[in-house]
Amino acid sequence: MASFYGVSGRNLQTQYKDFLSDFKVWDQLPHAKKWLLFPQNIGKRLSIDETSLSNGELYTILTNKSGKGRKGAIVAMVAGTKAETVIGVIEKIPLQQRNLVKEITLDMAGNMGLIAKKCFANATRVTDRFHVQKLATEALQEIRIKYRWEAIDQENDAIEKAKKSKVNFESKILSNGDTLKQLLARSRYFLYKAKTKWTQNQTERTALLFELYPDIQKGYNLTQELRNIFENTKDKIIGFAKLAKWHEKVNQSGFKSFGTISRTIMNHYQTILNYFDNRSTNASAESFNAKIKAFRSKFRGVRNVEYFLFRLTTIYA
Repeated sequence: MASFYGVSGRNLQTQYKDFLSDFKVWDQLPHAKKWLLFPQNIGKRLSIDETSLSNGELYTILTNKSGKGRKGAIVAMVAGTKAETVIGVIEKIPLQQRNLVKEITLDMAGNMGLIAKKCFANATRVTDRFHVQKLATEALQEIRIKYRWEAIDQENDAIEKAKKSKVNFESKILSNGDTLKQLLARSRYFLYKAKTKWTQNQTERTALLFELYPDIQKGYNLTQELRNIFENTKDKIIGFAKLAKWHEKVNQSGFKSFGTISRTIMNHYQTILNYFDNRSTNASAESFNAKIKAFRSKFRGVRNVEYFLFRLTTIYA
C-alpha cells in the first residue's frame, strides 16, 4: 500500500500506529510487555503451552480450544514460564469463571502442571500424547546417531590405516548405492514415519538399515507401538493395559533412553491416561503457535513489542 501511494512504508506504519489505530488508548498497553489477559475468552476446554515471540524470549500462552485459532482464542499471554508469575496473572480471572473450565491440555513440564492445578482446580489435566510420542522418536534417533558416530570413526580409522599403508581408500558401497555413513544419515527422516508411508527407496534403505542394525529396528518398533496405542485405543482401561505391556517390552529391550521414557510415562500416567476420555491433545496450541510465528514474520523489523502484541490480539483475542 505504501509503494502504491509513493510513501515510506515505515512512515505509514508509524502513522497508523500513532494516529489511525487504537494502540495509544489500548487498555492493556501499560502491562502488555509483561502480560495480557482476556477473561471473556475463557471456555470449558483450554490449552496451555509456551511460545517464542522474539529473540528467543518465551511467553506462556493460554488458549480456548473453541476459538479454533481465530477471534476469541487467546485467554492469557504471560512473559516467561515461571509458574508463580503465570499463576499470579491467571488468578486475576474471577474464580467463578476459572471453575467452569472442565479440561486443560498441556505438556509434561512441571511448571505447566502446577499452573493448571492451581488455576483450574475443577479441570481434568490431559498430557498431550504428541509430547509423549516425541520422546520416543528422540530416543530412536539417539540410537541411530550413536551408530552414525561409530561409522564415522570406523571410516576415519580406515582412511588413516590406508594412508600408512600407502594405498587408496575406497568406502564400501551398499546395494542401494549408500555408504554405511550415508545410510545412517539418510535414514533420519523416514524413521519418523509409519511403514505405510515409506517410498520404495525408503523401504529398500530401511531393509538394509534394519539388517545391519537390529537395535534400530527394535527401537523403531517400540516407537510405532506407542503411537498405535494412542491412535487405536479409545478406552482408558485398555490404554492402561497396553501401556503396561509396552513398559515390559521396553524393560526387555535394555535401551536406557526408552527406559527413561517408560519411567516418565509412569510418573505422569494419570494425566496421560486422561487422553483416552476425549482424545484431547495440545494440537490446537501448537497450531496457534505456528500462526504466531507466521504473524511475527510479517512484523520483522518492528521493535515495539507492545505494538506487535496489540496487532496480534486485535485478530486473535
